[in-house]
Formats: sequence, C-alpha cells, structure tokens
Amino acid sequence: MHTKPRRLKRARRTGPARTGLPPPIALARGPGWNDQLRAARRAALVFAWTLLCIPVQTALVNLPGKAKVRFARLYWATFCQLLGVRVRVIGTEASDAGGPVVFVSNHSSWLDIVVLGGQLPACFVAKTDVASWPLVSTIARLGRTVFVTRLRHSAARERDAMRARIEAGDNLILFPEGTTSDGARVLPFRSALLSVAEGVKGLRVQPVSIVYDRLDGLPTRRGLRARFAYYGDHTIGPHFWRLAQGNAMRVSVVLHEPVDPLAFPDRKALSQALWTVVAAAAAELRQNRPAQPRRAVPPPAVDSAAA
Repeated sequence: MHTKPRRLKRARRTGPARTGLPPPIALARGPGWNDQLRAARRAALVFAWTLLCIPVQTALVNLPGKAKVRFARLYWATFCQLLGVRVRVIGTEASDAGGPVVFVSNHSSWLDIVVLGGQLPACFVAKTDVASWPLVSTIARLGRTVFVTRLRHSAARERDAMRARIEAGDNLILFPEGTTSDGARVLPFRSALLSVAEGVKGLRVQPVSIVYDRLDGLPTRRGLRARFAYYGDHTIGPHFWRLAQGNAMRVSVVLHEPVDPLAFPDRKALSQALWTVVAAAAAELRQNRPAQPRRAVPPPAVDSAAA
C-alpha cells in the first residue's frame, strides 16, 4: 500500500535567531508622551511663576535698596528649578567680599541667563535683539538689563551706561564672545565690553565657566549639546520646548578667582587672560573631568631696556 508522503513544513525565516542575521539596529525614538507631558507641565509652571513675579518686580524696581536684586535672583533660581535643571557651583562668588564686580562668562544659550541670574547678584548686559523678544524683553527690563548694540559708533555711550550702573552699586554680567557658541567650545573674547573696567579703582573682574554637563543623569555627549545650546537659526519657542523635555539635567558653574583689571596692561591682555581660564575649565567639564577655579594671570612685563 502506497502512502502519501508527508509534506515538510517550510521553516519560517522571520526573526534574526532563525536567519543567523544580526538584530536590526534600533532607531532613535522621538519624544514620548511622558516627555511631552513633562515639557507642558514645566512650561505652564514657568509661565505662571513669571506672571506672578512681574507685578512684584515692577513695584520693587522703582524702590531704593537691594530688594529688586534679591527678588530677581529668586525669580531666576526658581525658574531654573521649575525647568528641571540642577545647578552645581564650584568656587566662591566675588561680590561676597564687597565692592563692585564684573562677571565675565562664556555663552552658549539663553539658559545661561537663567542659571547665572539665579546665582549672581548682578544685572546682565545683553544685545538689543533681546529687547524685541516677546515676554523676555519685559523680564529683561525688570531685571534692569543694559542693552548694547556692539557697534563702534555707540561703544563710548554704552560703556558710560555700564559704568553708571556700577557707580550706582550694581554688579554686571558680561558675555564677551559676542554671540552664543555651539556648546562644544568657547569662542574668543572680544575686548570692547571690557572697556567698562578700564581705569576704575576698586572694581574686580571674576571669570565664570558654565557648561551643561548632564542629561538624563549621564555626561552630555557632543551630539546632545544642541539640546542646551542656542545658536544659528534656532528660535526661542521650539528650543524651550525641546529643552523642557529633558530629564535629570545639570549645569556646572565655575567661579574663578577675581582679578584687578588694573594689573593688566590693557583690556586686550585682560580679555585674553580671562578667556584662557574660562576655556580651560569649560574643556575639563565637557570631558567629564573635575574643574577647579583658576586665576587669570597678567602677561609678563616687557623690559624696554632689553628690547
């Protein structure tokens, strides 16, 4: 008796285990619902906090005393907390010892203003472009920001405006790069803004390094620095939204030793010395190495007789 041969079941060839092929590479996922909800919650809290603080600062800014400075610092520090960014400070703030201080920092993002504003009792010096940003311009004016154009024909007038603020007892925060970087380097410092320190006795200049070195609790890789950096064709709204989705974010701020600007032969020498210490500490932070406050050293004096 003949029997019909059994048909062999064809082996299924799906799946890497059956084919011997390596598993497919997982594609980077986009933001999930949790990220979107986190960003929405943070945006709502920041907006509500800002609306609450505007009338308070409006009243304080017209009153004498330091209450407006302390409240501005509270506003920025709370803003930073609501955004989910933890701040680590290394070093000592120079203004604790008394006397006017000009803080000089590297600059990669609008978030630098939030971070430094919450740590330093000082007013910002910002480009006039900021004065046209919705809501941000109102906050900047209430923080008594000094707006500058960085144009040569207005340099003297803007220097006098900054000096007047110092003479009134305020500290200033300068970003001498002139623009924001991509977060992977510190651009050369321009010396024009440092003309405010020329010939002013008792004034100290403190260099500051700021680096966003943690994202999702891990060291921030080069490819992820754009999450924090605000440069090129970025716009404030979408950038804020992407940043607000982040989790376990940290920024490190190194407060270097303050220096006397009169110890330097000119503002260009001062600018170069400040850049050297700021860039060195920023590089250490980007490489996940410990950074320590440094001192900007004047260039060695040139012996005119030997020359």
